[in-house]
Amino acid sequence: MSGLSELGRFSEPAVLIMISLAGGPRHGYAMQDDIENLAGERPGPGTLYGAIRRLEEHGLIESLPETDRRKPYQLTDAGRAALTAELERMRAVASTGLRRLAVA
Repeated sequence: MSGLSELGRFSEPAVLIMISLAGGPRHGYAMQDDIENLAGERPGPGTLYGAIRRLEEHGLIESLPETDRRKPYQLTDAGRAALTAELERMRAVASTGLRRLAVA
């Protein structure tokens, strides 16, 4: 996979889901809570589960056995690598933007 941009309109939710899962396995509702705390907005179920499905299809996350009717997910090794690359790319873009603002 060349990057999370292949996920189209789910790329931002995908990054937030992967950041949530970087802290350990979580089920959907726990991810919604974590993402709300992280980003200040709670993803709706359609957005969340659409992005989860695409992340699974790309092999970036995987489901674990259900517990108490909840299905937890975790990052795969490929997911960790993709998230690391995406966060490094975001850091470079933000750094450039901040430098340019300081000059303006």
